[in-house]
Formats: sequence, C-alpha cells, structure tokens
Amino acid sequence: MLLTITTTATPATDLGFLLHKHPDRVQEFDRSFGTATVFYPESGEGRCTAALLLEVDPIALVRSRGKNSPDFSLSQYVNDRPYAASSLLAVALGDVFRTARAGRCKARPDLPGRPMPLEIRLPALPCRGGPELAVRLFEPLGWTVEARAVPLDEGFPEWGDSRYVRLTLSGTVRLADALNHLYVLLPVLDDGKHYWIAPDEVDKLVRAGESWLYGHPERGLIMRRYLGRRWALARTALARLAELGDETEEQLEPAVDEDAAAGETAADEAAVAEAEAQGEAPEVKPKALNVRRREAVLQTLEELGATSVLDLGCGQGELVGALLARPRFARVAGMDVSAMALTIAARKLKLDRMPDGKRARLTLFQGALTYTDKRLAGYDAAVLMEVIEHVDPPRLAALERVVFGHARPQHVLVTTPNIEYNPRYEFLTGLRHRDHRFEWTRAEFAAWADRVAEQYGYQVTYKPVGDDDPEVGPPTQMGVFTR
Repeated sequence: MLLTITTTATPATDLGFLLHKHPDRVQEFDRSFGTATVFYPESGEGRCTAALLLEVDPIALVRSRGKNSPDFSLSQYVNDRPYAASSLLAVALGDVFRTARAGRCKARPDLPGRPMPLEIRLPALPCRGGPELAVRLFEPLGWTVEARAVPLDEGFPEWGDSRYVRLTLSGTVRLADALNHLYVLLPVLDDGKHYWIAPDEVDKLVRAGESWLYGHPERGLIMRRYLGRRWALARTALARLAELGDETEEQLEPAVDEDAAAGETAADEAAVAEAEAQGEAPEVKPKALNVRRREAVLQTLEELGATSVLDLGCGQGELVGALLARPRFARVAGMDVSAMALTIAARKLKLDRMPDGKRARLTLFQGALTYTDKRLAGYDAAVLMEVIEHVDPPRLAALERVVFGHARPQHVLVTTPNIEYNPRYEFLTGLRHRDHRFEWTRAEFAAWADRVAEQYGYQVTYKPVGDDDPEVGPPTQMGVFTR
C-alpha cells in the first residue's frame, strides 16, 4: 500500500526537514505486520514528493499474537492488506512520522507552523461509504477532494464499482495537521481497525484530533468508527474534546477564579473609596463578559422572584455555584450532556465537602436538551446561558419542545452571542467558539424568540449584556420568557 505527499512550496525540499527523513536516503522501518519504507521519487527546489510504502506480510498478521501487534485478531491468510491503504497504514504513518505529526522540527523550528501547498495521493483506499463519504470527511478540513471509485474490473464495467477509491487531497495545510487528518480518517474510511481497541485509543484520538475534530460536522461518525463503536470510549473522547474546544471562548472571555475575583472586587471598592476621598477619578478594571453575563442572569432571576432554578447546559458549574451562594434559591439543579463537565463541576463546587444544608439544595445530572426528561419539570425558572448556539439548527425544534413545551417553567432565560459584535474582537475570525453551529444577529434572535414565545404561550422581553455598542449592540443578548 502506498501514500505519497507532494509539495510545491519554495523550497520544496523543506518537506524533508518537516518529515525528518532525508530525500537522499531510503529508510526502512520494521513492524510486526511488515515493513514501512520512506523514499523520495522526486526532490527538487520546485517540487518534492515523499512516499510511504507499507509492505504487509499476511502470514505475520496471523501468526503475530502479542499484545503489541496491531493486527493480531486478523484470521485470514488471503486479504487486501498488502495492497490497500487501511488502519495498518495509519499505524505505520503514526510511527514513522511521529515527530512530524507533533509539529516539531529542531533544525527549522519555524517550518511546522507554516501552511504549505500539499497534494496527497492514495491509489487504493477501502472506503465504506464510497467517494461521497471521503468528501464529507476531508472537505470540512480545508481539502479539495478528488475521490473516484475503483471499478471491480475495467474490462467489465457492468460489474460495477469495488469498495475502493482513488483519493487525492490538495490544499494549503500545515503538514502536521495533514498527517493527523490521515492518521484518524484512514481507519474511519476503512471502518475496520485491525488491532485491539483499548482505552488508550481515546488518548491517541484526542491528541491527533484536538485542533479540528470537535468542530467537525461528522465528528460522531468519526469517533464511533475510530473507536470501534465502543460507545463508552466515544463518550469519553467527546467530553475530553469538548474541554479542549473552549480555547477560543476562553481567549475572548478568560476564566475567572471566583475567590480571586472576590478579592479583586474588595480591592477595587477600597480603591474607589480612597480615590473619591481624595477627589480623584477612580480607575477600576472592567469585569470579564462571562462574569457580567452571570451577574445579569442572577439579577434577572431575583427580579422575577424565582426560588428554584434549573441551569441547562451547566458546563463546569459556574452559574450553579453562584446560585448556591444565594440562600434565596432553595432548589438548584444543573444538567449537562457531558459527564466529564459534571465531574469537573462537582470538583469545583467541592461537592464532597459541601455542608449538608447546601448539598440538600443541589442536584446535578446528565441529560440531553433534545429529549424529554421528567427531571426537568417543577422549577420556577430555567436558564440556557450560551447553550443554544451549540445546537444544530435542525435540532432546535426538539430543544424548544423539551424546554418550553414539556418542562414549561414559569420563566426561561436564554443568552446567546450577538454576531454583530464580533468585529469588535480584534483577533477573532469566524465564530466565537469552534463548536458554535451558528451565531445570531439581534434581529435573528428576536425572530426566533418571538416565534417560540407565541407557539408555547410565553411573552418575551430582551436585555443587553455587556457594553451596549450604539452601532452593533451588546456582545451578549438575553431573552427573558415568562409564561
């Protein structure tokens, strides 16, 4: 089985530095299932091609029973493994180009961070799902995809196509990203990993996919196939990727240490008092948007007279903790789809050391907003704080039925980013979070909220959160629904 990587960057021989394989040498790497060979069919200043040839020994596959073998479970002596790219090629690629996949280059440390024009060819790739699936998996990653089905026999076209495709990927991509795309997606397309899938496969998937997988539109299919449809492993991987997916949002709205924030608030108040006493204008640092959002929600809940509150999509429990700190909220619940997020929330809330009285007011549970759940009923107010934009638009109707039709609290508070404000973030390109399925303008949010209110018997009012820019509005918009 063969994989070629070609670049026309200037100079194209930089490919050798990035792959840590010299263009003037042929290098062989013995593996328990065969031999991987790296060589360069062409190497010039204007064009350079590196080839990875994997010669699989079908007999060794059957005879190899050790726990370190990547194919000890294969029981057939006659198969396509010596000829077609598969999970075995992904294993070889992962081992042979390990340093390149990590984005490291000691000789030229500036190179790994640069996107470069690449063309990747796989002459024969098993593809359960056909050429269309290859396009669906690679196009969202920035590749131009040419995937052609290989006929069973070119002399007998009436026999139809085989399960193999000829795949060509072209695009301007960081080499490390390209290798990690292949490392994950080759076994996904093949849909037949030929080694035992242990829990450490989650670590491999998270490392290879941390920068792109969580936001991929086919992430569910990718994780299920990569992890052999072991649902517990897939859920763990999703939770870990979700944590990594917070990077962009944290850059815009840095995480706030609550204890430190309380100390800073006291210091700010003291500075204000001292400045006023001396007749000077006080200087106080502006609060982070996530703090102002949480304070706006708390203030609104108090104004509404709510005493029992359900935080839907509670994440790591910041709002839940703030609610518990106010005795007026006699019942507080937090629900999230991520078991990992709930575990972190329990740790941050110090659940194991929480006083009995406060602990009796709190309920944390796992659930999905698109499925009816009797645990959602019976609260004065429900809060969807920066949640709806993470839901695929076709699934919003299910969320509306669950929250407004089934749970039916007296009040529902919904906050969501105002996309009109995004240009005010100097370094932001695209949406504020890689998992956001959409971000609405003020008019789009109002149109959605008005429709939902009318359909389910609510009235809705709107509040700005954050500095209300006269041109683009506030960074966060809040709708307050009352039944």
